[in-house]
Amino acid sequence: MLVAVNKEVNRLYQILETYEAGIVLEGPEVKSLRNRQAVSFKDSFVRIEKGEAFLYNLYISPYSKSTINPPDPTRKRKLLLKKREILRLMGKVQQRGYTIIPLKIYFKDNKWAKVEIALAKGKKLYDRRRELKERELRRELSKWKGL
Repeated sequence: MLVAVNKEVNRLYQILETYEAGIVLEGPEVKSLRNRQAVSFKDSFVRIEKGEAFLYNLYISPYSKSTINPPDPTRKRKLLLKKREILRLMGKVQQRGYTIIPLKIYFKDNKWAKVEIALAKGKKLYDRRRELKERELRRELSKWKGL
C-alpha cells in the first residue's frame, strides 16, 4: 500500500541506485501513515552515522487521536539496511556530489513500513533547462506527427 511519493526527486536529482529499507517508527506514526495523513519529503535526506543509516527531516503529521506526548514529526528515524548496503552507500556518499534521498514510503505485505531510498546526484541548473527543452521538443514533434 503506497503512502507517499517524493515528486520533486526526478526534477532535482539523477537517480543512480535504489534500495528498500525498513524504518523504525513509533505507534502513532504508523497509525498516521495508515490513515494517509500528511507526509512531507521537503529537505529530507539519509545520513550514515557509526555504521547505521538515519532518515532526517521526514515530516509525518501527528496522529490526531494520539494520547499524551506524540513523537516529534520531524525526528530522526533509524533505517534498517543490510551491513553490505550501508557500507556501499557510505563509500559512494564520501565521493563528491552524491547524496541519499527518500523516494517513497509504503507498507509491504500490508504490515511492514518501508522506505525506498536512492543514491542520487544533484542536477545542475543547465541540466534541468536542457531537460525541459527536450521535453518541449518531443511534445512539438508528437503534435506535428498527429496532424
